[in-house]
Amino acid sequence: MSQAKIMTVYGTRPEAIKVAPFISAALKDPRFEMIVVSTGQHREMLAQVNEMFGITPDYDLDIMEQGQTLNMVVGKVVKGLDEILEKEQPDVVIAQGDTTTAMAAAIASFNRGVRVAHLEAGLRTGNIQSPFPEEANRRLICQVTSLHLAPTQDAKANLLREAIPECDVVVTGNTVIEALLQAQTWDTEFVDERLVALNADSPIIMVTTHRRENLNAMASIGRAMRVLALEFPDTILVLPAHLNPAVRSAVFPQIKGLNNVIVTEPLPYDQFTKLMAMSTIVLTDSGGVQEEAPSLGKPVLVMRENTERPEAIAAGTVKLVGTNEDKIVEEVSRLLNDEAEYAKMANAVNPYGDGEATRRILNALAEMFGLGTRSPDFVAR
Repeated sequence: MSQAKIMTVYGTRPEAIKVAPFISAALKDPRFEMIVVSTGQHREMLAQVNEMFGITPDYDLDIMEQGQTLNMVVGKVVKGLDEILEKEQPDVVIAQGDTTTAMAAAIASFNRGVRVAHLEAGLRTGNIQSPFPEEANRRLICQVTSLHLAPTQDAKANLLREAIPECDVVVTGNTVIEALLQAQTWDTEFVDERLVALNADSPIIMVTTHRRENLNAMASIGRAMRVLALEFPDTILVLPAHLNPAVRSAVFPQIKGLNNVIVTEPLPYDQFTKLMAMSTIVLTDSGGVQEEAPSLGKPVLVMRENTERPEAIAAGTVKLVGTNEDKIVEEVSRLLNDEAEYAKMANAVNPYGDGEATRRILNALAEMFGLGTRSPDFVAR
């Protein structure tokens, strides 16, 4: 074989961001032919990411439908991909992360006899219901994967405990670090005048919340934001609001009328990372933000009861605070009031990558097809 045909499938903005550095590099690598498939679930946000990273999908499944269920997503992705798999006959399909898109792509590929490489493999919370459905998705993907591309040594250890052969696991670091480093080189300007006017001398708390299992706690998160805004009137809270109506209807009433709370529509990735870099504290229930913010030296308080990314907790740059209003207020207040506590988190070592994940992934895929040799595993320093 002189060239391997790779198909990469993604449908959400976090997926697109994490596969973008890999796709860009693979398109320039003579060892590979790249087929890019977008499911089109978050169309506007996907278009922004594709444009920023110079990626043009070869196929768009256009599966978005308001109010569709997870099973509807799975059915549409499997059906749409089945036709493409038959036509393109790829050698391997890249499934990224733990979304329903990734799980459906892995199953569709397996059923067609196509090998699966799982990017960001081995993340686990140990609770199949939390986060839902991501924990189940990544375990299901694992069962049909030929090459497990684990971001950290802890993720590899999870896979080995599940009896995955060590020869099938490569520790790469996380591609989101490459995406973030690239974004920091862009000449980004805010469009929203309220963000343009942000004063670097004022503490900024960036808040992101969207998780399905947190929907019943959104009002509590909103109340915590209100208390913080009132107790720290010189601090600015910025909420790039998720599009989910259930999130908005629960959070928005709690923060209405507060002069130091800025609510925006979802920000393009370049503006999102610029806001993160300006922030003092990041308050989130997102998975990817737990990796990105520590790379910028930002303390991260995670509004979840558990996380599949324990490395940053061990390093000290991330702390789980749950969704209880009083606990959130207590932990944010501690960082705003205690310089030593803040410095301890802000100066912790980021364990998620060194900017070389894409190179390790490409070399691991090359070895898979006899086109090269894999690189040594990533080890956090």
